[in-house]
Amino acid sequence: MISDNLETEKPAFKATNYKHIFFDLDHTIWDFDRNAEETLHELYKTHRLKEIGLHSPDLFIETYTRNNHRLWTDYHLGKITKQVLRETRFKTTFIELGLSPDIIPPAFEDDYVRICPTKTHLFPHAHETLQYLHAKYTLHLITNGFMEATGLKIHGTGIAQYFKNVIISELVGFNKPDRAIFKHAVNLAGCNECDCLMIGDSIEADVRGALACGIDAIYFNPNGTEKPDDVTSQIQHLQELTRIL
Repeated sequence: MISDNLETEKPAFKATNYKHIFFDLDHTIWDFDRNAEETLHELYKTHRLKEIGLHSPDLFIETYTRNNHRLWTDYHLGKITKQVLRETRFKTTFIELGLSPDIIPPAFEDDYVRICPTKTHLFPHAHETLQYLHAKYTLHLITNGFMEATGLKIHGTGIAQYFKNVIISELVGFNKPDRAIFKHAVNLAGCNECDCLMIGDSIEADVRGALACGIDAIYFNPNGTEKPDDVTSQIQHLQELTRIL
């Protein structure tokens, strides 16, 4: 069902003019939070976190999720490196929850990085939506996710088949919202900015990054977060794309 906001914005779309659609991966197609939560519940048990003082798996996951989102925002903006993100997110979480650094499980981050990308939860109707769009447009991925994890995610979920190009910031050398990664994606597609549409969950990285390059954008907003005025188009469900494109 198309949201009320999107219904009023629909006339602004030039759907018949688009030839290429760029998707973000994490939090847009691949359900990052659900996959992470499932992984962390498993690791909570295997690393016996209750025995070292973390008595609530839900509080642990909630604290980690908040810290991880903050660090990923910093990574998008080039404020921290991949190494800092990975070294910091669990250490910060454990310390915030009262653990001494010397009892933090040393293999926890490595186990998380190994297991989480193998999880296969996608947002509802992802396959149906991508299949529909694939028949009408050329689809591409632009992700700030890491190279090794991205490959596991797209092949493990069976979505690699829909995308002509998978643009990974780690390989390109620029993160969204840097103009350079969008320019690279457009050049790789062999098209003009006006031929393209970007869909993603990050207002800064996906939406504003694309708009700054002259690429139209749709904000994927499954939680119904209040959007700023400069974000003109949004959806809450992937399936809405089959109604407007």
